[in-house]
Amino acid sequence: MNENRYTFEPIGVIRSPLTSRKEAPRQGDEGAPEAWLELIAPVAEGLDGITAGDELIVLTWLHRARRDVLKVHPRRRREASLIGVFATRSPDRPNPVGLHRVAVLEVAGQRLRVAPMEAIDGTPIIDIKPVLRNIEER
Repeated sequence: MNENRYTFEPIGVIRSPLTSRKEAPRQGDEGAPEAWLELIAPVAEGLDGITAGDELIVLTWLHRARRDVLKVHPRRRREASLIGVFATRSPDRPNPVGLHRVAVLEVAGQRLRVAPMEAIDGTPIIDIKPVLRNIEER
């Protein structure tokens, strides 16, 4: 891979009843539970303006993913042909960034209760962005 290296500092962590990859649904709309996004104090004021009912895109680092995988059987179906990870939503990939569309259920200080969230407990949060309905909204 490229010699350039980039680092990021997680801004928080997912607190979820899901504790293993095996029990996590493959996508949020496949039965994912509510979870808490716990942000670290230095970035907490970045939540100003977020209210219950908002929709967000949460970017995570899928810390338990394999980074050496380039081909997978889609949705882990062994009967399906192998395809490249960039054509799938597989968590196993060179840079395992998770993308989660959630609704805000509650804002409590530096925490957000959201649903659905398919990420497992302890997953680092790397960014949060609003879902824009109109490009001029924010």
